[in-house]
Amino acid sequence: MRQISFPIRRHELYDLIESGEGPDVEFKRQFSSPEKIAREIIAFANTKGGYLLFGVDDDGTVVGVRSEKSELEEIEHAAQFMIEPPVEIITENVHAGRGLDIVLVRVPESNNKPHVLIEYDSSGRRAKEQPKLGFVRYEDKSVQASREVMNVMRGERPEGPPLRISIGYNEKVLFEYLNRHGKITVAEFADLVNISRRRASKILVNLVRAGTILLHTFEKTEFFTLVQ
Repeated sequence: MRQISFPIRRHELYDLIESGEGPDVEFKRQFSSPEKIAREIIAFANTKGGYLLFGVDDDGTVVGVRSEKSELEEIEHAAQFMIEPPVEIITENVHAGRGLDIVLVRVPESNNKPHVLIEYDSSGRRAKEQPKLGFVRYEDKSVQASREVMNVMRGERPEGPPLRISIGYNEKVLFEYLNRHGKITVAEFADLVNISRRRASKILVNLVRAGTILLHTFEKTEFFTLVQ
């Protein structure tokens, strides 16, 4: 995540806009819904951090926001009450010139990953049965995190479970396969050694945590490679 000063200088703001959307920058023409904003905040917090700019079109055109006060209140509400655990963000109303204002939101990379979305039912109550949806940043998009990504993040928490790993038959077959073919998915590994997908996932996640293999996300596909 690139570093900018707070309060931001106007030239820094326009440098950020001119760089376009990417892993650490997201443009929003206007505020849509608290849930959608929560997803963007979660994705940045679960990855390397980033900046949300409200009042900027996808092509970088500055269109401004209508009411920065209400925008800021909605964003703070999303960060505190629609995300578990809540995410601490920094917000700023920036005068972009020509009478236009931009709301800038800085989302630091979290030390308390993974963050998940809190969903509410039609009556406004927190849904009792809900999937624990996490999101991560991939290139210029926020995408749903897989089970493996979520488990890797859980394992990185200071209070996470201790890492216990042993190199047995399944791991040896995996390493031999990766040496020959370069990469493997969870489903391919499960088929290779004839085990359940759940067990295959657990083995791969532990090896990622041990620094033996790497987890890669490419669009909607995830695969594992040896550490070079």
